[in-house]
Amino acid sequence: MEVTLSGDRLAHNGPCVVVAGGGTAGHIEPALALADAVKRLRPDARVVALGTERGLENKLVPARGYPLELIPPVPMPRKPSPELLKLPLKVRESVKRTREILERVGADIVVGFGGYVSLPAYLAARGRVPIVVHEANAKTGLANKVGAKFAERVVAAVPDSGLSDAEVIGIPLRHSITTLDRAALRAQARAHFGLHPTAPTLLVFGGSQGARSINNAVSGAAPAFARAGIGVLHAHGPKHTVAVQAVPGAAPYVPVPYLERMDLAYAAADAVLCRSGAMTVAEVSAVGLPAVFVPLPHGNGEQALNARPVVAAGGGLLVPDEELTPQWVADNVVPLVADRARLAAMTAATLGSGHREADEVLARIVLEVIGK
Repeated sequence: MEVTLSGDRLAHNGPCVVVAGGGTAGHIEPALALADAVKRLRPDARVVALGTERGLENKLVPARGYPLELIPPVPMPRKPSPELLKLPLKVRESVKRTREILERVGADIVVGFGGYVSLPAYLAARGRVPIVVHEANAKTGLANKVGAKFAERVVAAVPDSGLSDAEVIGIPLRHSITTLDRAALRAQARAHFGLHPTAPTLLVFGGSQGARSINNAVSGAAPAFARAGIGVLHAHGPKHTVAVQAVPGAAPYVPVPYLERMDLAYAAADAVLCRSGAMTVAEVSAVGLPAVFVPLPHGNGEQALNARPVVAAGGGLLVPDEELTPQWVADNVVPLVADRARLAAMTAATLGSGHREADEVLARIVLEVIGK
Protein backbone atom coordinates (compact mmCIF):
# COMPACT_ATOMS: atom_id res chain seq x y z
CA MET A 1 0.00 0.00 0.00
CA GLU A 2 1.33 3.42 -0.89
CA VAL A 3 1.29 5.95 1.96
CA THR A 4 2.27 9.59 1.61
CA LEU A 5 2.22 12.59 3.90
CA SER A 6 0.00 15.51 2.91
CA GLY A 7 0.37 18.34 5.40
CA ASP A 8 -0.36 16.81 8.80
CA ARG A 9 -2.57 14.12 7.29
CA LEU A 10 -1.57 10.66 6.15
CA ALA A 11 -2.82 9.84 2.65
CA HIS A 12 -3.24 6.29 1.42
CA ASN A 13 -4.94 4.53 -1.44
CA GLY A 14 -7.01 2.14 0.67
CA PRO A 15 -9.62 2.70 3.40
CA CYS A 16 -8.48 3.59 6.91
CA VAL A 17 -10.39 1.83 9.68
CA VAL A 18 -9.94 3.12 13.23
CA VAL A 19 -10.87 0.64 15.97
CA ALA A 20 -11.59 1.71 19.54
CA GLY A 21 -11.59 -1.06 22.09
CA GLY A 22 -8.90 -0.53 24.69
CA GLY A 23 -8.64 -1.40 28.35
CA THR A 24 -9.37 -5.10 28.70
CA ALA A 25 -8.88 -8.09 26.43
CA GLY A 26 -12.66 -8.34 26.11
CA HIS A 27 -12.65 -5.04 24.23
CA ILE A 28 -9.29 -5.38 22.46
CA GLU A 29 -9.50 -8.90 21.03
CA PRO A 30 -12.72 -8.33 19.02
CA ALA A 31 -11.18 -5.13 17.64
CA LEU A 32 -8.06 -6.99 16.53
CA ALA A 33 -10.11 -9.85 15.08
CA LEU A 34 -12.00 -7.28 13.01
CA ALA A 35 -8.69 -5.71 11.95
CA ASP A 36 -7.42 -9.08 10.72
CA ALA A 37 -10.66 -9.75 8.83
CA VAL A 38 -10.60 -6.32 7.17
CA LYS A 39 -7.03 -6.97 6.00
CA ARG A 40 -8.03 -10.37 4.59
CA LEU A 41 -10.89 -8.81 2.62
CA ARG A 42 -9.06 -5.60 1.69
CA PRO A 43 -5.26 -6.04 1.78
CA ASP A 44 -4.87 -2.38 0.84
CA ALA A 45 -6.76 -1.24 3.97
CA ARG A 46 -5.03 0.41 6.89
CA VAL A 47 -6.16 -0.26 10.45
CA VAL A 48 -5.27 2.01 13.37
CA ALA A 49 -6.14 1.24 16.99
CA LEU A 50 -6.99 3.77 19.69
CA GLY A 51 -5.96 3.15 23.28
CA THR A 52 -4.57 4.66 26.46
CA GLU A 53 -1.21 4.26 28.12
CA ARG A 54 -2.68 2.15 30.94
CA GLY A 55 -4.51 -0.54 28.96
CA LEU A 56 -3.57 -4.02 27.74
CA GLU A 57 -3.65 -2.65 24.20
CA ASN A 58 -0.07 -1.43 24.71
CA LYS A 59 1.01 -5.08 24.66
CA LEU A 60 -1.63 -6.74 22.47
CA VAL A 61 -1.94 -4.26 19.57
CA PRO A 62 1.75 -3.93 18.61
CA ALA A 63 2.16 -7.71 18.96
CA ARG A 64 -0.45 -8.14 16.22
CA GLY A 65 1.33 -5.63 13.96
CA TYR A 66 -1.09 -2.66 14.11
CA PRO A 67 -0.23 0.96 14.93
CA LEU A 68 -1.55 2.22 18.27
CA GLU A 69 -2.51 5.84 18.91
CA LEU A 70 -2.84 6.87 22.57
CA ILE A 71 -5.51 9.22 23.89
CA PRO A 72 -6.14 10.49 27.44
CA PRO A 73 -8.26 7.99 29.42
CA VAL A 74 -11.76 8.92 30.52
CA PRO A 75 -12.69 6.41 33.26
CA MET A 76 -16.25 6.75 34.44
CA PRO A 77 -16.53 7.05 38.27
CA ARG A 78 -19.00 4.49 39.60
CA LYS A 79 -19.99 6.70 42.54
CA PRO A 80 -20.21 10.46 43.18
CA SER A 81 -16.69 11.73 43.88
CA PRO A 82 -14.39 14.70 43.23
CA GLU A 83 -13.29 12.89 40.06
CA LEU A 84 -16.83 13.21 38.71
CA LEU A 85 -16.50 17.00 38.74
CA LYS A 86 -13.41 16.73 36.54
CA LEU A 87 -15.13 14.47 34.01
CA PRO A 88 -16.33 17.13 31.50
CA LEU A 89 -12.82 18.56 31.23
CA LYS A 90 -11.29 15.11 30.78
CA VAL A 91 -13.84 14.21 28.10
CA ARG A 92 -13.20 17.46 26.23
CA GLU A 93 -9.44 16.90 26.28
CA SER A 94 -9.72 13.30 25.12
CA VAL A 95 -12.18 14.14 22.33
CA LYS A 96 -9.91 16.93 21.07
CA ARG A 97 -6.93 14.59 20.96
CA THR A 98 -8.96 11.88 19.24
CA ARG A 99 -10.20 14.28 16.55
CA GLU A 100 -6.60 15.24 15.81
CA ILE A 101 -5.71 11.56 15.37
CA LEU A 102 -8.70 10.83 13.13
CA GLU A 103 -7.75 13.75 10.90
CA ARG A 104 -4.05 12.85 10.79
CA VAL A 105 -4.53 9.17 9.92
CA GLY A 106 -7.26 9.92 7.39
CA ALA A 107 -9.94 7.84 9.15
CA ASP A 108 -12.75 6.62 6.91
CA ILE A 109 -14.69 4.97 9.75
CA VAL A 110 -14.57 4.44 13.52
CA VAL A 111 -15.57 1.04 14.89
CA GLY A 112 -16.11 0.98 18.65
CA PHE A 113 -16.30 -2.02 20.97
CA GLY A 114 -17.24 -0.29 24.22
CA GLY A 115 -15.17 0.77 27.20
CA TYR A 116 -13.54 4.06 28.11
CA VAL A 117 -11.61 4.35 24.83
CA SER A 118 -14.78 4.16 22.74
CA LEU A 119 -16.67 7.07 24.32
CA PRO A 120 -14.24 9.82 23.22
CA ALA A 121 -13.89 8.06 19.85
CA TYR A 122 -17.64 8.21 19.25
CA LEU A 123 -17.85 11.86 20.32
CA ALA A 124 -14.85 12.80 18.17
CA ALA A 125 -16.20 11.02 15.10
CA ARG A 126 -19.78 12.28 15.41
CA GLY A 127 -20.76 14.24 12.32
CA ARG A 128 -17.30 13.78 10.78
CA VAL A 129 -16.64 10.06 10.27
CA PRO A 130 -19.14 7.16 10.04
CA ILE A 131 -19.45 5.05 13.20
CA VAL A 132 -20.17 1.35 13.67
CA VAL A 133 -20.85 0.06 17.20
CA HIS A 134 -20.30 -3.53 18.36
CA GLU A 135 -21.62 -4.69 21.74
CA ALA A 136 -20.09 -7.94 23.00
CA ASN A 137 -21.89 -8.24 26.32
CA ALA A 138 -25.44 -9.27 27.09
CA LYS A 139 -25.92 -5.93 28.87
CA THR A 140 -24.83 -2.81 26.98
CA GLY A 141 -22.38 -0.42 28.64
CA LEU A 142 -22.60 3.38 28.76
CA ALA A 143 -20.14 4.09 25.93
CA ASN A 144 -22.00 1.96 23.41
CA LYS A 145 -25.35 3.36 24.50
CA VAL A 146 -24.02 6.80 23.59
CA GLY A 147 -22.34 5.68 20.36
CA ALA A 148 -25.44 3.84 19.15
CA LYS A 149 -27.41 7.09 19.08
CA PHE A 150 -25.47 8.37 16.07
CA ALA A 151 -23.95 5.22 14.54
CA GLU A 152 -24.46 4.14 10.93
CA ARG A 153 -24.79 0.51 12.02
CA VAL A 154 -25.16 -1.16 15.41
CA VAL A 155 -24.35 -4.84 15.90
CA ALA A 156 -24.39 -7.09 18.96
CA ALA A 157 -23.11 -10.47 20.01
CA VAL A 158 -26.41 -11.73 21.41
CA PRO A 159 -30.10 -10.78 21.28
CA ASP A 160 -31.62 -8.46 23.90
CA SER A 161 -28.41 -6.60 24.72
CA GLY A 162 -30.32 -3.39 25.28
CA LEU A 163 -29.52 -1.81 21.90
CA SER A 164 -32.71 -1.47 19.90
CA ASP A 165 -32.54 -2.69 16.28
CA ALA A 166 -29.02 -4.09 16.72
CA GLU A 167 -28.01 -6.75 14.19
CA VAL A 168 -26.99 -9.94 16.03
CA ILE A 169 -23.76 -11.32 14.55
CA GLY A 170 -21.77 -12.80 17.46
CA ILE A 171 -18.31 -11.69 18.58
CA PRO A 172 -15.37 -11.31 16.18
CA LEU A 173 -12.74 -13.88 17.18
CA ARG A 174 -9.18 -14.64 16.12
CA HIS A 175 -9.01 -16.63 12.90
CA SER A 176 -6.81 -19.19 14.69
CA ILE A 177 -9.74 -19.89 17.03
CA THR A 178 -12.59 -19.94 14.51
CA THR A 179 -10.65 -22.29 12.21
CA LEU A 180 -9.28 -24.49 15.01
CA ASP A 181 -9.41 -28.23 14.26
CA ARG A 182 -9.35 -29.64 17.79
CA ALA A 183 -9.25 -33.27 16.69
CA ALA A 184 -6.28 -32.72 14.37
CA LEU A 185 -4.29 -30.95 17.11
CA ARG A 186 -5.29 -33.27 19.96
CA ALA A 187 -2.15 -35.41 20.10
CA GLN A 188 0.20 -32.41 19.75
CA ALA A 189 -1.73 -30.46 22.39
CA ARG A 190 -1.74 -33.30 24.92
CA ALA A 191 2.00 -33.82 24.47
CA HIS A 192 2.67 -30.07 24.76
CA PHE A 193 1.10 -29.88 28.21
CA GLY A 194 2.19 -33.32 29.45
CA LEU A 195 -1.36 -34.66 29.57
CA HIS A 196 -2.53 -38.25 29.14
CA PRO A 197 -2.91 -38.91 25.39
CA THR A 198 -6.38 -40.49 25.59
CA ALA A 199 -7.93 -39.80 29.02
CA PRO A 200 -10.95 -37.48 29.28
CA THR A 201 -9.53 -34.06 30.11
CA LEU A 202 -10.94 -30.93 31.74
CA LEU A 203 -9.54 -27.46 31.00
CA VAL A 204 -9.83 -24.98 33.89
CA PHE A 205 -9.14 -21.25 33.88
CA GLY A 206 -10.46 -18.16 35.61
CA GLY A 207 -9.30 -15.36 33.36
CA SER A 208 -5.79 -14.05 32.81
CA GLN A 209 -5.23 -13.53 36.56
CA GLY A 210 -6.90 -16.72 37.74
CA ALA A 211 -9.76 -17.07 40.23
CA ARG A 212 -9.24 -18.24 43.80
CA SER A 213 -12.71 -19.79 44.16
CA ILE A 214 -12.26 -21.85 40.98
CA ASN A 215 -8.74 -22.85 41.99
CA ASN A 216 -9.86 -24.05 45.42
CA ALA A 217 -12.93 -25.93 44.19
CA VAL A 218 -11.26 -27.78 41.32
CA SER A 219 -7.99 -28.60 43.08
CA GLY A 220 -10.01 -29.79 46.08
CA ALA A 221 -11.74 -32.29 43.81
CA ALA A 222 -8.42 -33.66 42.45
CA PRO A 223 -8.86 -37.08 44.16
CA ALA A 224 -12.26 -37.49 42.47
CA PHE A 225 -10.76 -36.70 39.06
CA ALA A 226 -7.95 -39.20 39.69
CA ARG A 227 -10.37 -41.97 40.69
CA ALA A 228 -12.44 -41.35 37.54
CA GLY A 229 -9.40 -41.42 35.25
CA ILE A 230 -9.83 -37.79 34.22
CA GLY A 231 -6.91 -35.47 33.46
CA VAL A 232 -6.96 -31.76 34.29
CA LEU A 233 -5.17 -28.80 32.70
CA HIS A 234 -5.54 -26.00 35.26
CA ALA A 235 -4.39 -22.42 34.60
CA HIS A 236 -4.39 -20.97 38.12
CA GLY A 237 -3.09 -17.45 37.36
CA PRO A 238 0.37 -15.95 37.84
CA LYS A 239 -0.40 -14.67 41.35
CA HIS A 240 -1.86 -17.95 42.62
CA THR A 241 -0.61 -21.48 43.13
CA VAL A 242 -2.33 -24.85 43.13
CA ALA A 243 -0.87 -27.78 45.07
CA VAL A 244 -2.18 -31.19 44.01
CA GLN A 245 -0.69 -34.48 45.12
CA ALA A 246 0.18 -36.72 42.18
CA VAL A 247 -1.56 -40.10 42.13
CA PRO A 248 0.55 -42.91 40.62
CA GLY A 249 -1.09 -44.33 37.51
CA ALA A 250 -3.76 -41.62 37.31
CA ALA A 251 -4.18 -39.21 34.42
CA PRO A 252 -2.04 -36.14 35.21
CA TYR A 253 -3.40 -33.05 36.92
CA VAL A 254 -1.30 -30.29 35.30
CA PRO A 255 -1.28 -26.84 36.97
CA VAL A 256 0.19 -23.92 34.97
CA PRO A 257 0.34 -20.18 35.80
CA TYR A 258 -0.87 -19.02 32.39
CA LEU A 259 -1.85 -20.43 29.01
CA GLU A 260 0.22 -18.91 26.22
CA ARG A 261 -1.28 -21.28 23.64
CA MET A 262 -5.04 -21.16 24.09
CA ASP A 263 -5.48 -22.96 20.78
CA LEU A 264 -3.59 -25.98 22.13
CA ALA A 265 -5.41 -25.76 25.46
CA TYR A 266 -8.76 -25.91 23.68
CA ALA A 267 -7.56 -28.79 21.49
CA ALA A 268 -6.35 -30.77 24.50
CA ALA A 269 -9.66 -30.54 26.35
CA ASP A 270 -12.94 -32.42 26.26
CA ALA A 271 -14.70 -29.85 28.44
CA VAL A 272 -13.93 -26.56 30.19
CA LEU A 273 -14.72 -24.95 33.54
CA CYS A 274 -14.29 -21.18 33.38
CA ARG A 275 -15.68 -17.71 33.98
CA SER A 276 -18.24 -16.40 31.50
CA GLY A 277 -16.91 -13.15 30.15
CA ALA A 278 -18.24 -12.41 26.69
CA MET A 279 -15.00 -13.35 24.92
CA THR A 280 -14.59 -16.56 26.90
CA VAL A 281 -18.14 -17.69 26.13
CA ALA A 282 -17.65 -16.86 22.45
CA GLU A 283 -14.35 -18.73 22.15
CA VAL A 284 -15.40 -21.92 23.90
CA SER A 285 -18.61 -21.91 21.85
CA ALA A 286 -16.75 -21.37 18.58
CA VAL A 287 -14.41 -24.31 19.21
CA GLY A 288 -17.25 -26.54 20.42
CA LEU A 289 -16.19 -27.14 24.03
CA PRO A 290 -18.89 -28.17 26.51
CA ALA A 291 -18.61 -25.70 29.37
CA VAL A 292 -19.28 -25.28 33.06
CA PHE A 293 -19.61 -21.52 33.48
CA VAL A 294 -18.92 -19.87 36.85
CA PRO A 295 -19.89 -16.21 36.45
CA LEU A 296 -17.84 -13.58 38.22
CA PRO A 297 -19.87 -12.72 41.34
CA HIS A 298 -19.20 -8.96 41.01
CA GLY A 299 -20.34 -6.28 38.57
CA ASN A 300 -23.81 -5.95 37.07
CA GLY A 301 -24.50 -9.64 36.52
CA GLU A 302 -23.52 -9.54 32.84
CA GLN A 303 -21.38 -12.70 33.03
CA ALA A 304 -24.39 -14.83 33.93
CA LEU A 305 -26.33 -13.22 31.08
CA ASN A 306 -23.45 -13.93 28.66
CA ALA A 307 -23.61 -17.65 29.40
CA ARG A 308 -27.37 -18.12 29.28
CA PRO A 309 -27.82 -18.58 25.50
CA VAL A 310 -25.27 -21.43 25.44
CA VAL A 311 -26.74 -22.98 28.58
CA ALA A 312 -30.27 -22.69 27.17
CA ALA A 313 -29.13 -24.40 23.96
CA GLY A 314 -27.76 -27.32 25.98
CA GLY A 315 -24.08 -26.52 25.49
CA GLY A 316 -23.17 -25.68 29.06
CA LEU A 317 -23.96 -25.61 32.76
CA LEU A 318 -24.15 -22.52 34.97
CA VAL A 319 -23.15 -22.55 38.65
CA PRO A 320 -23.01 -19.50 40.95
CA ASP A 321 -19.55 -18.78 42.34
CA GLU A 322 -20.71 -19.30 45.94
CA GLU A 323 -22.02 -22.78 45.11
CA LEU A 324 -18.80 -23.95 43.47
CA THR A 325 -17.22 -26.30 46.03
CA PRO A 326 -14.98 -29.37 45.74
CA GLN A 327 -18.03 -31.51 46.45
CA TRP A 328 -20.09 -29.82 43.73
CA VAL A 329 -17.27 -30.39 41.26
CA ALA A 330 -16.98 -34.05 42.27
CA ASP A 331 -20.75 -34.58 42.03
CA ASN A 332 -21.39 -32.67 38.79
CA VAL A 333 -18.24 -32.01 36.75
CA VAL A 334 -16.53 -35.40 37.15
CA PRO A 335 -19.49 -37.42 35.79
CA LEU A 336 -19.97 -34.87 32.98
CA VAL A 337 -16.39 -35.14 31.73
CA ALA A 338 -16.56 -38.94 31.92
CA ASP A 339 -19.74 -39.10 29.80
CA ARG A 340 -18.61 -39.01 26.16
CA ALA A 341 -22.12 -39.21 24.73
CA ARG A 342 -23.29 -36.24 26.79
CA LEU A 343 -20.20 -34.25 25.81
CA ALA A 344 -20.83 -34.95 22.12
CA ALA A 345 -24.40 -33.67 22.42
CA MET A 346 -23.22 -30.53 24.22
CA THR A 347 -20.57 -29.92 21.57
CA ALA A 348 -23.20 -30.00 18.84
CA ALA A 349 -25.34 -27.55 20.82
CA THR A 350 -22.57 -25.07 21.54
CA LEU A 351 -21.30 -25.03 17.95
CA GLY A 352 -24.72 -23.83 16.89
CA SER A 353 -24.59 -20.73 19.09
CA GLY A 354 -22.79 -18.53 16.55
CA HIS A 355 -19.55 -16.49 16.58
CA ARG A 356 -17.57 -18.52 14.03
CA GLU A 357 -18.15 -16.06 11.16
CA ALA A 358 -18.61 -12.83 13.12
CA ASP A 359 -15.23 -11.36 12.21
CA GLU A 360 -15.86 -11.39 8.47
CA VAL A 361 -19.52 -10.43 8.86
CA LEU A 362 -18.50 -7.30 10.77
CA ALA A 363 -15.66 -6.58 8.32
CA ARG A 364 -18.12 -6.65 5.42
CA ILE A 365 -20.46 -4.31 7.30
CA VAL A 366 -17.60 -1.88 7.93
CA LEU A 367 -16.47 -1.91 4.31
CA GLU A 368 -20.06 -1.50 3.14
CA VAL A 369 -20.50 1.60 5.32
CA ILE A 370 -17.22 3.05 3.97
CA GLY A 371 -18.41 2.40 0.43
CA LYS A 372 -21.64 4.34 0.79
